Amino acid sequence: MIYLLLSILSSTVIFVIFRLFKKFEINTLQAIIFNYFVACAVGLTWFIPNPDLRVIPQKDWFLGVIILGFLFIAVFNLAAITTQRSGLSVVAVASKMSVAIPVLFGIFLYQESTGLGKIFGIILALFAVYLSSIKTNKGLNIQPKNLIFPLLVFFGSGIIDTSIKYLEANYVANEDVGLFSSAIFAFAGITGISILTIQAFSNKLKFQWKNVMGGIVLGIPNYFSIYFLVMALRNPNFESSTLFTLNNVAIVTLSTLLGIALFRERLIKHNWIGLALAVISIILVARSAV
Repeated sequence: MIYLLLSILSSTVIFVIFRLFKKFEINTLQAIIFNYFVACAVGLTWFIPNPDLRVIPQKDWFLGVIILGFLFIAVFNLAAITTQRSGLSVVAVASKMSVAIPVLFGIFLYQESTGLGKIFGIILALFAVYLSSIKTNKGLNIQPKNLIFPLLVFFGSGIIDTSIKYLEANYVANEDVGLFSSAIFAFAGITGISILTIQAFSNKLKFQWKNVMGGIVLGIPNYFSIYFLVMALRNPNFESSTLFTLNNVAIVTLSTLLGIALFRERLIKHNWIGLALAVISIILVARSAV
């Protein structure tokens, strides 16, 4: 349970930092890319004594972390496009409701429990995420021509979570959790550098040191969000369908409450209903794990 709580706190801190990026006009793409290298360095420095990076290509999960590194950057860019075309609420709903993919993966592939309370809690969780994320009484406003982008964010985010679970369960040894987490961020950073290189050659790159500082601040909680999530998934007392539901709904709930407390965000009626449903869903899903 402690690893799940730490993962939730780390992920929530990430949302707060993103909120501050807007305030200080930090280039999110550059900060994200620098953050990956910082997150990698955190893992190699704090969790892996005398790391031997030469062994990474020999690991069974090597190809998986390359794919995950690419997906991290790809989904981020798709999220940016979705935000520009359809708004931030659409991205929030698409990314968080993607929890349905790893939940179904856990139920059908690993034959995890499907009690009535748990299923009802998961359904409530999806409604809670939707209602907590929309910012107008009109709901989500998506033009048909732009629908492909939130759909890709939905599937991309779900595939990332599902892949982490699959690799953790089948290929990552206990002593490799730190190295596995660091490798994901390393390959995400390498993919991101290629994007910055293309921007530089096309004279679209505007480098500022504050973006590096933003990446440093973001990188530490970002590493721990993945590390603690992997550690929580290794707990035999938690099924992945239960854990991913609790993780996502708790992040949305805590982020919303911090938005009110720290940034004086105002909630509409739908948001309050979503928060109430989130609490109920957490109770139902948590009770199913007991």
